[in-house]
Amino acid sequence: MTSRARSKQKTTKLRCKAPDAESVFVAGTFNDWNPTATPLERSGNGDWSAHLDLAPGRYEFKFIVDGDWCCAPGCEADHVCPDCVPNDCGTMNRLLEVK
Repeated sequence: MTSRARSKQKTTKLRCKAPDAESVFVAGTFNDWNPTATPLERSGNGDWSAHLDLAPGRYEFKFIVDGDWCCAPGCEADHVCPDCVPNDCGTMNRLLEVK
């Protein structure tokens, strides 16, 4: 990646509230949906987070909490989430827009 391309990237923080989780990862269009490429770090209060350097654009993603794919822990399939969009598998993905 060129230094010019890197300069257009913005550090974006993703957060997931999962106090009982043993592990949390994030997979999405920014890492080719690789479920182990991007681990989140746990803080003392049960929040998990990761900092990603992303170019401006629209990204879809899901969290992987203890091996289970979800938009967010406790988010049910029939739950309407303003931060989610339908995917080709008949479920939902979280949506992230980097300006």
